Amino acid sequence: MKKTFFRVLTAAALTVAAAYSQPAQPAAPAAKPARAPKPPSGPTPRLADGKVDLGNESGIWSPIWVQDWADPKWVEKKIDVPFQPWAKERYDIRRANNSKNDPEGYCLPPGIPRYTGTPYPFQILQLKDRVVILYEGASHNYRTIYTNRKTHPKPDELNPTWLGDSIGWWEGDTFVVDTVGFNGRTWLDYVGHPATDKLHVIERYSRPNYDTLHYETTIDDPEAYTKPWTTSFNVPFSKGGEILEYICLENNKDLAHIGATTPDYYGPGDKRE
Repeated sequence: MKKTFFRVLTAAALTVAAAYSQPAQPAAPAAKPARAPKPPSGPTPRLADGKVDLGNESGIWSPIWVQDWADPKWVEKKIDVPFQPWAKERYDIRRANNSKNDPEGYCLPPGIPRYTGTPYPFQILQLKDRVVILYEGASHNYRTIYTNRKTHPKPDELNPTWLGDSIGWWEGDTFVVDTVGFNGRTWLDYVGHPATDKLHVIERYSRPNYDTLHYETTIDDPEAYTKPWTTSFNVPFSKGGEILEYICLENNKDLAHIGATTPDYYGPGDKRE
């Protein structure tokens, strides 16, 4: 009897000791609560005249940061950019130095189409004779698109600017914007796709449902590219959102931190980095 009891006791002790000698097993993860499906978006809103409302009601468009208009990480499809040789060389320099001399880092306007791909909200106001886009970030600027004229000023009457001269019209439910008259000093995106003063941009804004703005832009710059190229992405709507104050120059320490020297907005043949 005593031997039997001792064997039972010893076996129990060994079992307990073995249990303590094993590494602790993680507890089974708690089941995640099922995520409620996103409610379907509402229908495309319209103004009293039947035109698509691009954002007059309370709210803002909140784009992602489109760092590269040719990379499917940010846009709808990969683009094989048709560079002119000098433009490819300049683009490669900007990539190699991590865009340290990006004009936007000097609080200069991003230009078109880059403004739509900056990570700051914007609001579209549709007026009787124009459409005005208010941008929160990147110089806290605004843009006027004239709908009361069909042509641009003559080339010798244009005043080259960061945002150019824009005219717009409706093609069905799509608002089309044609812009020329740029000063050639902006980059098309953060990674440094170049542009010159010959840049001609065609943009198409549509609103397939309440929550979505579909943006498409065609880049036509014969000095920088061998042919036009088109890219696109979607911008979500933030109902009730507001544009906030943005002061680019206030306490700006980035330039010294990254070793920037001077803005890189030079044209064909210029070797400055």
